[in-house]
Amino acid sequence: MKKIINPRPNIDENLIKPFREMEDVLSLSCVVGDAMERNNVMHHDMKPKAADKKIIGPAITVKLTPGDIVDCLEVFEIVKPGDVIVIDAFGETETSIWGGLMSGLARNAGVVGAVIDGSCRDTDEAKMLGFPITAKASGPRAAHTAYSGRKEPIEINVPIVCGGVLVKPGDLIIADEIGVAVVPYEDLEKVYKIAREQADKEIAAREEILKGATVDELLAKFGRI
Repeated sequence: MKKIINPRPNIDENLIKPFREMEDVLSLSCVVGDAMERNNVMHHDMKPKAADKKIIGPAITVKLTPGDIVDCLEVFEIVKPGDVIVIDAFGETETSIWGGLMSGLARNAGVVGAVIDGSCRDTDEAKMLGFPITAKASGPRAAHTAYSGRKEPIEINVPIVCGGVLVKPGDLIIADEIGVAVVPYEDLEKVYKIAREQADKEIAAREEILKGATVDELLAKFGRI
C-alpha cells in the first residue's frame, strides 16, 4: 500500500500572522480571492458544516485514494498549532473521512480547522467542540479504518487538488461562510498587501453607503464598488 508522509514544511509565521489579523474583515474569502484576480477560489459547494468560525492558517495536506478511503490519523503526528488540515478525498460524498473524535484530536493539537474535498460527519460534536470544518458534504457512513484497521494508502504533505484548486503544503487557507480561497505560500506578501488595501477601501465605502453616497460618488472616491 502506498504510504508517503513528508515532514511539515518550514512556514514563516510572520507571513501568516497579518492574514490572521484580518479575521474580523467581512467576506474575507471574497476579498482575498479578489486580491488574486479571482484565482485560487475553491468550488462553491465547499461550505462550513460545523462551528461558525473562519479558518485561517497554513495547509497540511492529505491525499487519499478513490475507492479506498481511510482515516488520516497519522496527520496528527505532523500538525502544529495554527495549521489547517486540507484533505483531497476526490469529492467522495458517500463515505465520510472526518468524524467527531478527529475534531477533538485536531482541537487538542491546536489545529484551527479542516477543509475536505469530500464528506465529514459528527458535525454536532464538532459544533460542541467549537471546531470548524468546511467540506463538500456530510453523511453518517464512515471510512473502513475502524473495521479493517488499515490506514493506508495515504500521502501527507504532497501537492493535492481540493475544491478544484491546487493546494501545496504551507499554502494559506482562508475559509468562511462564503467559501475558500487558497494563497500560494510564495505569494503571501504580495496578496496580503492587495487584500489589506481592498479591505480598507471596502470598510470606508461601506461607511459612505450608510451615509447615503451614490454609485458615482463611490466610483469617484474609491475607483470601484
